[in-house]
Amino acid sequence: MQTTRIAFFDAKPYDLPAFEAQGKVRGIEFKFFDTQLNRDTVDLAKGSDGVCVFVNDTLDAPVIDRLHSFGIRIAALRCAGYNNVDLSHAFGRLHVVRVPAYSPYAVAEHAMALLLTSIRRVHKAYNRTREFNFSLSGLTGFDLHGKTVGVVGTGRIGRVFIDICRGFGMKILAYDKFPADLEGVTYAELPRLFAESDIISLHCPLTEETHHLINRDTIGSLKKGVVIINTSRGALIDSEALLDGIKSRKIGAACLDVYEEESDIFFHDFSGHIVEDDTLARLISMPNVIVTSHQAFLTEEALKNIAETTVSNILAFQERGMCENELCYHCGKQDSCRKKRQERCF
Repeated sequence: MQTTRIAFFDAKPYDLPAFEAQGKVRGIEFKFFDTQLNRDTVDLAKGSDGVCVFVNDTLDAPVIDRLHSFGIRIAALRCAGYNNVDLSHAFGRLHVVRVPAYSPYAVAEHAMALLLTSIRRVHKAYNRTREFNFSLSGLTGFDLHGKTVGVVGTGRIGRVFIDICRGFGMKILAYDKFPADLEGVTYAELPRLFAESDIISLHCPLTEETHHLINRDTIGSLKKGVVIINTSRGALIDSEALLDGIKSRKIGAACLDVYEEESDIFFHDFSGHIVEDDTLARLISMPNVIVTSHQAFLTEEALKNIAETTVSNILAFQERGMCENELCYHCGKQDSCRKKRQERCF
């Protein structure tokens, strides 16, 4: 059996065990690079049969053209989101596959963990008791029971988050371009969701339509003291507007696992350095903001599923020239999507 060689970019220590195990069993040789894929590093992929990339790697037109010139025909995203890929330019040059659902439970549970940590001041209590300070001053929270949560996006992750919220006895408003028939869920347009929600959790993809979904105008329409959770994509929120909303006391708290300018910051250790992103530094300095570094997906189960699905995607393309998880700019267009007709995208 011929070995398939894959250049694996933005590799982290937690990636290696699952991918090395899958590669060994299924005949794929991964060459791991710490660096992200971009115009400056794309030449590292030369000699490979494909590339494996993550959320902060760049697959824009120049990178795609360079990969195509090397004879590379597949880019395997080990994530669900693909806003970092120029799909229209990839068509006819590079087949792009993804992992649509590695573990919706991991992300939804992390969103709830952030929410509970924030409103019950768990992080503050932990820091205090480590110094033997057992005062309860400033630790008053509020019940989730009876509160209204607005869930933007009711795909797999959004639905799991809704199930968790339902267990807390919360009232659920939801928005999605394609509403589903979900018991106990009231679908509403965004203006109503923004106006009535005590908590807003974002579980939608980043598109031109959703870019800066939370902005100065929408923040003005929110309930005073609202809690905003984002475990999806950073650019769903205008960070400067969020900061101003927090400073004006309009936003009661923010729980962020993503940040719109995270690509050169998240997944790296800057503990001994000065972070030059002033907006992020100011957000982290706020007492009612919790930031985690894009770790919502990071569970053992999710890592295993990511590796298995990514390898299966690569092998499906290699063996059949088709993959059910392939993306292209035709996808979702009933009249032109070849995949729906069980044909190759190109």
